[in-house]
Amino acid sequence: MSWKLGVDIGGTFIDFCAFEAETNRICTLKVLTTPGAPGQELGTGIRLLQDRHGVDPASIDGFMHGTTVGINTIIQRKGAKLALVTNAGFEDVIELARLRMPQVYSLFCTRPEQLITRDMVFGIAGRMLSDGREETAPDLAALPGIVEAIRAKGADGIIVAMLHAYRDPAQEQAVKAELARLAPDLYAFASAEVWPVIREYERTTTAILNGYVHPRIAGYLDGLYATLDELGAPAQPLLTKSNGGLMQAEEGRTACVNMLLSGTASGVIGAAWLARQAGEDRILTLDIGGTSADLAVIIDGKPQFGTGEMIGDFPLHVPSVSVSSIGAGGGSIASVDGFGVLKVGPESAGSTPGPVCYGRGGTQPTITDAMAVMGILGHSAIAYGQLSMDVGAARAAIQPLADAMGRSIEATAEAIVEIAVSEMFVEVEKMAARYGIDMRDFTLVPFGGAGPLMGAFLAREIGCAKVMAPRRPGVVSALGGLVADLKSDFIRTVFEEVGSGAMPRLKRALAELEAEGEAWLRQGQGFDGPALSQVTADLRYAGQSFELETALDPAWIAGGNHAAIAAAFHARHEEVYEFNDPGTPVELINLRLVKIGQRPGLETPPAPLTEAGALPERLIEVWLDGAWREVPLFLREALEAGHRFAGPAIVAQEDTTFAIPAGFFARVDGHLNIMLEQEA
Repeated sequence: MSWKLGVDIGGTFIDFCAFEAETNRICTLKVLTTPGAPGQELGTGIRLLQDRHGVDPASIDGFMHGTTVGINTIIQRKGAKLALVTNAGFEDVIELARLRMPQVYSLFCTRPEQLITRDMVFGIAGRMLSDGREETAPDLAALPGIVEAIRAKGADGIIVAMLHAYRDPAQEQAVKAELARLAPDLYAFASAEVWPVIREYERTTTAILNGYVHPRIAGYLDGLYATLDELGAPAQPLLTKSNGGLMQAEEGRTACVNMLLSGTASGVIGAAWLARQAGEDRILTLDIGGTSADLAVIIDGKPQFGTGEMIGDFPLHVPSVSVSSIGAGGGSIASVDGFGVLKVGPESAGSTPGPVCYGRGGTQPTITDAMAVMGILGHSAIAYGQLSMDVGAARAAIQPLADAMGRSIEATAEAIVEIAVSEMFVEVEKMAARYGIDMRDFTLVPFGGAGPLMGAFLAREIGCAKVMAPRRPGVVSALGGLVADLKSDFIRTVFEEVGSGAMPRLKRALAELEAEGEAWLRQGQGFDGPALSQVTADLRYAGQSFELETALDPAWIAGGNHAAIAAAFHARHEEVYEFNDPGTPVELINLRLVKIGQRPGLETPPAPLTEAGALPERLIEVWLDGAWREVPLFLREALEAGHRFAGPAIVAQEDTTFAIPAGFFARVDGHLNIMLEQEA
């Protein structure tokens, strides 16, 4: 047998999803992460898959891998110490940023400290004009003194970001080459080689994020290769990307920013695939792990994409699956502040020490502990038998909060869950406004270890018509790697008014992008299968400051049909803003191309439906809606396609627990998803 293995590393667990195509067999597993020895959990998981399911490492011919090492490095600010070399007079670009306050109406709001402090920014003479002509050559003679200062300050690497490098990167490359000669021990990245886009702030910050995580990612990949070699797994590892695609793992050493949101994006791709199987095409995904709750929207079966997603305190300007994240994971810590206000997150207990009820040394109460106190957890082993619930310890941890608030332990635990749900509610409202959608038309798909615990509670608050809990919700992000395609984004800043005079330049730009895309896919990825290209452009009306990404037909560019390009933008502007202005000239700022190598999909045929009723394992006591209630406990492995039951109920399984409050009716579909519908 040959196996394809999808792996996703989160803040608390590493998830495994193995697929054997000949029999359509899927095997899954979760293993606690080892922050002190990253990579060790990968070997542990593969050995457990071999022991429990007969997955021979030597038979793994596909290895798709997502990791949070990059994003966690930024959030925890544990990355490299960097220096920035830029044009003299522009040393304050990253400090000025876009002159926006993170919280406009807060009197106590402060801007985040930059990843490169002001004393680590160095300017040199030199100027490239906006049309790509060099006015003044860069002063390379100033670099020896700059390198000496950088060494004295203990920098690990250098970012080079020069004005208008998107037009011509020659000045950046000259500076980078001289730095490599003077300081070969310091790695360097030039902004235009990371993401060659107009606007110096966006280009510079993206390059900084790339350099900031580079040592941690490179070290992580070294450990990944060593582990696979040790286990005798022959597959060349692929990494999931922020845009929902895949790339060769080795590319991650330099294209670090492309994998910063790999885990969250992979979860959305996996959820979209599961939803399409079930015939659902308007989806709100809710991925809750140990650290965060990540929300995304899928419209007409397609995830939404964008640029400017926030990574901690900083915007990422490469294309990525649009995901909103808040610090409300299963390990998020609850506390009472000096004013007696109960708060939840964003600090997380992680996997070490983890929630108190895990019995691994945790002392601070978390959302998971609240669920244990409410009786939702603790009725079966979790995490594939690796953990058992210590409900008594969870009660003892929440007792001080209950005393401070003058409430019972159970009421305090429910309040912790309600606060977490309310924080998610706020994010959902923002997303609904951003996309102009009504959540009553959407199906909520909760996944991750804690997604099904809180998914139905959130659906009840926002009015989602349906909830769909996948058969294996704890490993959907790992599944996403198995069903993703090879994918990469390419961009050219054109900055032309749409008209007949711009078409020759657009043709050249598109030809260059196609050549880059083909080289990346065929030579860089070694892929010889079917491929497709998607072309879009960032367009705006003359005088506007920001653009709308608009889908284009490549034939319009090939045929010089500038009127069709303008018409597509007018329609897009009408769709987003409910008005357009056909009499105003249209400017094309960036031309974009997405190159996709289409990998073979998974085939999982539906099971026949049964007419028999679902039988609970037993009745249990659960605190719901302010009181103890006797509810049925179902075991997921005993539920068959066609089974129906009503809430309130609890469904326990090897990778998570599904909490179903009153007012929901459940049925199991042919793909063994539990589909909930709210009582009218």
